[in-house]
Amino acid sequence: MNLSDWRRRIDEIDKKLVELLNARSQCALEIGKLKQAAKIPLYQPDRENEVLANAETNNSGPLTDAAIRRLFERIIDEARAAERDAMHSSSGTEKNEK
Repeated sequence: MNLSDWRRRIDEIDKKLVELLNARSQCALEIGKLKQAAKIPLYQPDRENEVLANAETNNSGPLTDAAIRRLFERIIDEARAAERDAMHSSSGTEKNEK
């Protein structure tokens, strides 16, 4: 494969990653609704550690476990922010108001 082929392949993978990240975020939003209804705290460090451990366990490289952990920490941070925004918007406050 040449450079253009590899870049095209990356573009295809990136599209799939965006779709998967959005599907994951939708799940997190639904979980956020359940947490809110049950008055469960948004931040649950034990569950987040479990997610990070699972990601590392499923890592077959070439990314290091540390790199996978950093990526998933960011994904979790963004999911938590989306959950927080959804909780606030459903309780009557506008999100991203400036």
